[in-house]
Amino acid sequence: MTAVHSALPRPRVERWRTAGRLVRSLVRVHPKPFIIAVSAAGVFALCTVASSVVLRWIIDHVIDPRFRSGHVATSTVLVGLGLVVGTGMVRAVAVVVRRGMAGVARWRVAETLSGDIIDRLVAQPVSWHQQRPSGELAARAGVDVDAAVDVISPLPYASSVVLLVAVSAAWLVYIDVPLGLFSIAVFPILIALNLSYQHRVDRHYTAAQDHLGRLSAAVHESFEGVHVVKAFGAEARETERLASIAADLRGARTSAVLVRASFDSALNAVPALANVGLIVLGAYRIRSGDLTVGELASMIYMFTLLVFPLRLIGFALSALPHSLAGWGRLREVLDEALLSDPADTLAAAPADLGVSFRHVSYSFEADRPVLVDVSLDVPRGSTVAVVGTTGGGKTTMLRLAAGLLSTSSGSVAVAAGERSIVLQEAFLLGDTLRENIVFGSMYSDEQIWAALDCAEGREFVAELPKGLDTQVGERGVSLSGGQRQRVALARALVRKPALLLLDDTTSALDPSTEARVVANLRSALSDTTVLMVASRPSTIALADHVVFLHECSIAATGTHAELLETNETYRSLMEAFEVDREAITASLEAPEQKDS
Repeated sequence: MTAVHSALPRPRVERWRTAGRLVRSLVRVHPKPFIIAVSAAGVFALCTVASSVVLRWIIDHVIDPRFRSGHVATSTVLVGLGLVVGTGMVRAVAVVVRRGMAGVARWRVAETLSGDIIDRLVAQPVSWHQQRPSGELAARAGVDVDAAVDVISPLPYASSVVLLVAVSAAWLVYIDVPLGLFSIAVFPILIALNLSYQHRVDRHYTAAQDHLGRLSAAVHESFEGVHVVKAFGAEARETERLASIAADLRGARTSAVLVRASFDSALNAVPALANVGLIVLGAYRIRSGDLTVGELASMIYMFTLLVFPLRLIGFALSALPHSLAGWGRLREVLDEALLSDPADTLAAAPADLGVSFRHVSYSFEADRPVLVDVSLDVPRGSTVAVVGTTGGGKTTMLRLAAGLLSTSSGSVAVAAGERSIVLQEAFLLGDTLRENIVFGSMYSDEQIWAALDCAEGREFVAELPKGLDTQVGERGVSLSGGQRQRVALARALVRKPALLLLDDTTSALDPSTEARVVANLRSALSDTTVLMVASRPSTIALADHVVFLHECSIAATGTHAELLETNETYRSLMEAFEVDREAITASLEAPEQKDS
């Protein structure tokens, strides 16, 4: 490496290369409105120079002769008026087109980028999402997209400044070489100040964007866990946590504003001092007969007009760090390798089986096995209950069968047809009951009501003011836990799946309703294989087979009655379940007895 190359500020060079890639990437998304905006900006730049020429002509042929001789031909005045109005009208139209098309380009690009980010997030498997805060991911599709496209709005005008400066510099030198060179000498100073500003403010904007993502994630967590926060009286703790992150964000943005304020002062002072120099030197040139009043006025006017476009470069450069920070965070998502869908690894089960596990092991971390060497064949059309202690791998088995997780080793095979899973925490959209059940598919009301019948949900839905068209609120907040579970179950049942996976789905139902739901499943979906996690002995007894998980492996299989007789650990677990249920029932009845 040569000495010259080793002396180059590589981070700064790389930042400009990244900025170039950002601009090219954004422009390629929707080039047509951007090209129109840049063309209109170019017309505006030429009209700006033309207005200076018109000003010189009017002063030398209309205003100055009027003061000297007291008379100017009407035709000359009309020509001057026509030139002023004509250039003004063209400039106005160019401004409207430039701003309009820049806005169109910005929002079209933002829409496309948001769609790309959402598509990428949706394409990643559940395991990928489990490792990242949902609030942080939401920020990528929102505030980071807005930040990335911020540079588009000033870009068309900023790009036309090159043409404006080139033509203006030639015009200034053409009028008067010494004054022209004096004016041009100011441009590098302004550009250097803008570049220095961009370099100094870059790290503050990057830090602010990171803090904004953290704040979004923290707020999302607080809203999601509002019941826990209030139940444990942790409002002060959450407020302090959010205030700390907000303080970091405020500090980064304040630092950026302070840097901008200091450079704004310099950017205002330099043109003002240059104008004073132009007036002093221009007066001397007029006195010596080398310059006319119109030419000096034209040069001062042209120089004054150039200051704002050069300041606009500063505006574009001030948006650039913000855009680069947002773009960098977007690229983290877009450039990350798309993980394989666990559902693609599922094999086809033999015709007589609904689901089959072959030496399946799964670990969240290398030293934390959840399932170890699990092998199981579930006959097609049967109902199998998976039973075990908390953290024993029951939910993991269901998620492996649903294709939401990939095995660490071994294989899972499922019957051909649709798979449906209903989780213990029923998730509902802030939409109508109908939309929550059909969930983007097309089903008739008759099919929806049949599914609700099977889920024992018809009665409460029919009592609602608008029935299936009732809005349930975000996450189904207007419904009870049991009602949400029955709606989620109906969403799975309406699809008539070949494999139905129930993760303690009826835990919020009373025992009698739960028993009716299980009985309905057996009668209505006789060809459907049901694999369910259950903890109530009465529900477990309704299953054709029971799989008992203990210490990450299958400890025993059989009917509920068989396992009660042959497996002491299973029997102890059932007794513990029953004791817990009786204790809860007693605690609920005690206040009633006391009141009586």
